[in-house]
Amino acid sequence: MEHNLESRLGYKFRNSFLLAEAMTHPSLAYESRRPHFDNQRLEFLGDAVLQLILTEDLFRMFPDFSEGILTKLRSRLVSRRALARFALTIDLGSFVLLGKGEEATGGRRRTSTLADAFEALIGAVYMDGGFDASRELVLRLFQKEIEALAGSPEEKNPKGELQESLQALRPEAPEYEILSESGPDHRKVFLARVMWCGLELAQGRGKSKKEAEARAAAEALRTRGWEKKPDPEEA
Repeated sequence: MEHNLESRLGYKFRNSFLLAEAMTHPSLAYESRRPHFDNQRLEFLGDAVLQLILTEDLFRMFPDFSEGILTKLRSRLVSRRALARFALTIDLGSFVLLGKGEEATGGRRRTSTLADAFEALIGAVYMDGGFDASRELVLRLFQKEIEALAGSPEEKNPKGELQESLQALRPEAPEYEILSESGPDHRKVFLARVMWCGLELAQGRGKSKKEAEARAAAEALRTRGWEKKPDPEEA
């Protein structure tokens, strides 16, 4: 196991015991009656190491971004689903040591199992080679995701952007209303509109209520109708 996984990582462990610990799921530890030998402690450590490495990298990459935006960007990188995806790129699931019950229920591809094992692996590298080794590994594994963030750092969120634009003028938040829905159950189309201070700013259609509202917000941002109408209080 060690050599194959190490080749995928591009990292050679000096202490192979750490790698074995990182790959030992609590279910196997329980079945083997070795409750103190599993990857939970390394997972705890790896989570902190991962957060620090990515926080520092984002801090340097986006010097003009606020704490709130940086937090959102980091969350996109370290969510459970994101970590599970990273684990799948190195086929980490095939190296995790599971108990029979966990194996039988598909634990090898479970999001939580993969994410936990990935964090434990980062913790093991940190313990084995120090911060520089773990930083090099993390930034290499995360390279494509970080490059994607650099190209498009903010997620498309027209509803949030519209609310910020409007509340810079008045404290009232925009309100959304579903005007209609049509089509069969498996192909419904919803029509939504966005209102602000009694003014209809735009409408939008979508395959879900959420999509219709987002498109209404995007259309409102495009047309910026609030700039063409008198102040609601003066109308």
